[in-house]
Amino acid sequence: MLNNPNFSKSLITWYLENKRDLPWRHTINPYEIWLSEIMLQQTQVAQGLPYYLKFTETFPTVFDLANATEDTVLKLWQGLGYYSRARNLHTTAKYVAQDLNGIFPDNYKDLLKLKGVGDYTASAIASICYNEAVAVVDGNVYRVLSRYFGIDTPINSTQGIKDFKALAETLLDTTQPALFNQAIMEFGARHCKPKNPFCESCVFNSSCKALQENTIALLPVKLKKTKIKKRHLNYIVQVSDDGETSLYKRQGKGIWQGLYEFPFIETERELKLKSFSRTLEDSAVKITSVDTTLFNDKPIVHKLSHQHLYVKFWIVKVKQIDTEAVSIAKLQKFPVPVLIENFLKAYRF
Repeated sequence: MLNNPNFSKSLITWYLENKRDLPWRHTINPYEIWLSEIMLQQTQVAQGLPYYLKFTETFPTVFDLANATEDTVLKLWQGLGYYSRARNLHTTAKYVAQDLNGIFPDNYKDLLKLKGVGDYTASAIASICYNEAVAVVDGNVYRVLSRYFGIDTPINSTQGIKDFKALAETLLDTTQPALFNQAIMEFGARHCKPKNPFCESCVFNSSCKALQENTIALLPVKLKKTKIKKRHLNYIVQVSDDGETSLYKRQGKGIWQGLYEFPFIETERELKLKSFSRTLEDSAVKITSVDTTLFNDKPIVHKLSHQHLYVKFWIVKVKQIDTEAVSIAKLQKFPVPVLIENFLKAYRF
């Protein structure tokens, strides 16, 4: 299947000439590599880099991260999304610090046992930090391999995951796995991009099947996701006479577990003022309103991977807060979803 025996050599040569200067490329410290890999899951480098710098400055060692409160970790993570990554990060830091004396596992098999660490992350840490010959397969690698070899097996199918991993292993330069893995990921991120890849100047343009067959735009193939769910959320922003509001910490499993938000009412459709007032009276949220106004006439659309939220913020003036009272002056200290953070900035609490 390998139709270019110089694949590895060409790739590494390209990388050495074109790689970005990133802080995690100047270390083989497993803590810092682990941080960078967790943060860059489903996140582009430009967005993840400031968070990496904040975390390494605030928590220079795994012990510092382990000793932090969950609220502190989530607050620092705020805006990066996929918050389960942050919770898993914190759990793993405590495990490494307390059970492993601060020493990360030094091989792929044991790294996989860490919470939040899957095949890709374990492969990256093992190869970069310990020079173990295991191939990484992330979105960039899927794209490069599917195009170069003209493979149309869906990358998110059981067969696709298995086949692409096996293919990556056959291509891996076992004498320098760290260099090869970083090279193929960088090549996918910067050259063989999802849209408008640089095919004309590509080092593989004479042997790339997708280029030869004009299927660049069709690869990689991905199975369609389940239908996106549409939800209407009505946040109740209480403002009391003595400058307090009500904020709750989300419990149980869910997208924003451990983050704080205002109480809300979920409805089947968008509400106007009259219908909101009636819904509030009939809901389990017991509030005696003095005055209610709508902050945003049009719903704020917040898109998540599996659901789209249509959100309205209702400012409800009350005499006092009965439960979960929080000083409005201290709101900025709480870790909240970016949706709530944007509202706090716009409302200028």
